[in-house]
Amino acid sequence: MEKEIMTVSQVAEYLQLSEMTTYKLVQEGKIPGFKIGRHWRVKKDDLNEFIERLKQGERI
Repeated sequence: MEKEIMTVSQVAEYLQLSEMTTYKLVQEGKIPGFKIGRHWRVKKDDLNEFIERLKQGERI
């Protein structure tokens, strides 16, 4: 079963970025995410929408 909600490290691996870069992008709101306690999570559907916007030329 594919995960619906991803951790920052899973997002970093998926996007082939460092965890620090990914954490910064999520914290700044450039990658849509939400906090559960102290931990950031990203919904995979939101991440895929973000990727589509980048493909259409949107800048982060």
